[in-house]
Amino acid sequence: MPRSRRDFSVLRIPCTKPGCNRWFKNKSGYTQHTNAVHPLLGATPLHTEPSQFNRSPSPFFNGDDNPLQSDGAGEENHSEIPRSAQSPIPAEFFGAGDRLYRNYHPSLTGRPCDPEGNFLPPGALPLPLSEKSADDWTPYRDRLEFELADYIFTRNQTPAAQIDHLLDLWAASLIRAGADTSQVLFTDHRDVYRTIDNTPLGDVKWQSFSVKYTGDIPDEGPLPWMTESYDVWFRDPHQVVQNMLANPDYASEVDMRPYREFATETDERQWQDFMSGDWAWNQADQIAKDPATHGSTFVPVILGSDKTTVSVATGQNDYYPLYASIGNVRNNVRRAHRGALAVVGFLAMPKTTKQHAKTAIFRRFHRQLFHSSLSFILRNLKPGMTKPEVVRFSDGHYRRVIYGLGPYIADYEEQVLLACIVRSWCANKSLDDDNLLRKRVHTDTLIEECDHGKLWDEYGIIAQLVPFTNDYPRADIHELIAPDLLHQIIKGAFKDHLVAWVEKYLVATHGQAQADIILDDIDRRIAAAPAFSGLRRFPQGRNFKQWTGDDSKALMKVYLPALEGYVPTDIIRTFRALLEFCYLVRRNVITETSLNEIDDAVARFHQYREIFKDTEIVSTFSLPRQHSIKHYNTLIRLFGAPNGLCSSIMESKHIKAVKEPWRRSSRYKALGQMLVTNQRLDKLTASRQDFYARGMLNGTSPGEHDDTGQHEPPVSSPPGEDENEDFDIIDDPTSVLAHVELAKTPQGTKRARSIPELSTELCIPDLADLVRCFLFEQSNPEDARDPTEVPLLEFPHYRGRISVFNSASSTFHAPSDLSGIGGMKREHIRACPLWRNECARNDCVFVITDSNARRMLGMDVARVMAFFSLRQHGRPIPCAVVRWFNRVGNAPDPDTGMWMVKPAFSAQNTPHFAIIHIDTIFRAAHLLPVFGTVPLSPSIKFHHVLDIFKLFYVNKFADHHAFEIAS
Repeated sequence: MPRSRRDFSVLRIPCTKPGCNRWFKNKSGYTQHTNAVHPLLGATPLHTEPSQFNRSPSPFFNGDDNPLQSDGAGEENHSEIPRSAQSPIPAEFFGAGDRLYRNYHPSLTGRPCDPEGNFLPPGALPLPLSEKSADDWTPYRDRLEFELADYIFTRNQTPAAQIDHLLDLWAASLIRAGADTSQVLFTDHRDVYRTIDNTPLGDVKWQSFSVKYTGDIPDEGPLPWMTESYDVWFRDPHQVVQNMLANPDYASEVDMRPYREFATETDERQWQDFMSGDWAWNQADQIAKDPATHGSTFVPVILGSDKTTVSVATGQNDYYPLYASIGNVRNNVRRAHRGALAVVGFLAMPKTTKQHAKTAIFRRFHRQLFHSSLSFILRNLKPGMTKPEVVRFSDGHYRRVIYGLGPYIADYEEQVLLACIVRSWCANKSLDDDNLLRKRVHTDTLIEECDHGKLWDEYGIIAQLVPFTNDYPRADIHELIAPDLLHQIIKGAFKDHLVAWVEKYLVATHGQAQADIILDDIDRRIAAAPAFSGLRRFPQGRNFKQWTGDDSKALMKVYLPALEGYVPTDIIRTFRALLEFCYLVRRNVITETSLNEIDDAVARFHQYREIFKDTEIVSTFSLPRQHSIKHYNTLIRLFGAPNGLCSSIMESKHIKAVKEPWRRSSRYKALGQMLVTNQRLDKLTASRQDFYARGMLNGTSPGEHDDTGQHEPPVSSPPGEDENEDFDIIDDPTSVLAHVELAKTPQGTKRARSIPELSTELCIPDLADLVRCFLFEQSNPEDARDPTEVPLLEFPHYRGRISVFNSASSTFHAPSDLSGIGGMKREHIRACPLWRNECARNDCVFVITDSNARRMLGMDVARVMAFFSLRQHGRPIPCAVVRWFNRVGNAPDPDTGMWMVKPAFSAQNTPHFAIIHIDTIFRAAHLLPVFGTVPLSPSIKFHHVLDIFKLFYVNKFADHHAFEIAS
């Protein structure tokens, strides 16, 4: 695996092989490099018989087409500057003011061609995406019929019986009105399903094959699982990938060539989307050794799998979906799904009795079944991995394509299975020696030279297993393990390790009884976190049994201040370092400066976690999930920003591809029904994309009323409706960088209608004077005087009506958070006297007070007491009544890394209120109390803390955007 750049001063041993410019710190590193890159045992050329070092096929696959016949892999170029750089590298400037430039791969250039593969001259126009007319709604009669089918099946997920009832009611209403019942668009649910099934687009049929054990049978007879057949369902990933490449929905979000991206002024390199990484470039170098591939487009196929449970209450309902994507689509598209992540299979999960489940032979069969199935499913991609094929792309052009196996998204348990290693070992390298990298050629050599016991004990290798990647060119499973922030770091290092270690520390320090009291208080502190847009609350603290990934991510946001006063500073700093690492690697764009910050966070984490060993809470840090933190620098350089490959993408896809289809099934032999549901969803999605590309879905849907012709950006609701109702995902790449606007509907007679009434409602006696001061500033923006120096008589009076609003919305660019394809997110800021019929809610906000300063130095924090609008000179002015907070110090707290603020008071020692224009509001801010050492009273709830406490942290961990602006 290519390593990070090292300090030249520590690299003393050069590689002496011709054409290789690598240097090494010690002989073991040089030896490992020689074995991996320049092996004495030559790699088998493609299209030849496998050598003795290509391990034998599995004995478990039932059929003539054995998926484990493997090709050797060509030599990989690991140097930072590729050999192809000897020829001119195309460069292109882009971005506002040409602030960035890219060096593109000189050989795999993605040149357009005709359907026969002949390259077109530069500037040649593509063929039309569709030859259909603009009124061809096939298989639907018109737009209304399509919209109804899409609404019934996709958006509302209406059961068949309810579809029939709805259509019967429609027909009955027509009969009562004396109208023709033929106006009913569908006769029944079968008619709806039949129409969807007749869609010619997006039709990749589900197929299946059976796998059966064919190995040695024990003398006493076959075990129960040996006689079973295990069905694997799949869709041809070759066709699925071609559909992705042709998808017009994200035509402008596809990278045709590997590239390296730099800042124009500093030449600092940065990584964002997958094709910006070194892995894609290095693969292109290997492919380009064949001149017949020049001008082609490299298409990496990204895979991922993850078991999921659809229902615990009704028994063991587990499924094992296999997902596929392509590295060419950008991270924002893959994270927003948009057809760029597709379920391509449901893998078998063999089960047996408890007596036999842990036997070595059953576990070996279980593991090899996984690899054999993957190898078979992917087989149609293999010819296109060495010989270009012609494929049509979303821009209408044809291009020659070369496929390759890209990174595999998996949690740790899945990584163990993929890499054919022993549990508690790392799939990439040794846990204790960073110089010992795993390589396919090295593993194969060890298997030939060592006995199985030594391989298991000293190298963590399961010799009997053959990775599916051995069947494909240029594929080494040890180089294809994607970073998994969710399971490795958030659920692993944070929740399973640090949170659990804190509890052990408290027990060891205070005894079980006192530790329980402290833990109860920590839970009360967590439950007391004020409400915030998108924040999952913990009404009972963190003491519940069934943890999800979202629970762990939510706990990260509020856990650190809850610990203060109960644990040593080093534990606080351990958590801070790990949290900062998580937020840094989740950035949408990662620069070399960011990598230095990541390395610093890792170093601090390793430094401060020693307190757990010093206090004998743990005896070793050789923990695979925690160990994986060391790999991120290298993996970012290889694959780009990790937010495009995190397993959380699959977790959210489970909902649409597995859980919702299961709920729509009859529960009896549900998988077959789930496959049909997925196929129909794909057909409806493909139809919508086709109709949209032909301009047939412009304007409002039939039956919708629109007087202005203006449409807001499409929004979608995030998962976890109750928890996250305060923000929306905006599918609009053209939105402005940030914008705040009041709610659409004022509160009418329920709220104040004049300034005096609002003054009484908010208990702010001098509100009228604050409004006068505000209007003076609005009318005299050039007046440099401080408002306190201006005579009150110069301030204009306002006696008109006002409209009060309970909320405002802030729309801003937050590509690292859950957002739409353009990276836009909308959150709602509340200022209402009664929220959810429980209590008042007055959120805090960041207010821009100095546009020339960066981050927190250019913003102040305020609490919104009310939103209202008034009219001046005939135009509405949207305003907010706020109470200011003052920053404490000129830097964040050294332990938590968060800024501290306290409520501001005026000269008369009264709360400092002000009226501000909502355009000065950037977005919502989340404050967490500084709890100190005093236990929190059980009577204090989350809606009390902003009124009770006098010192707060500005929670930079509230979300990824807050981390960027409040650090």
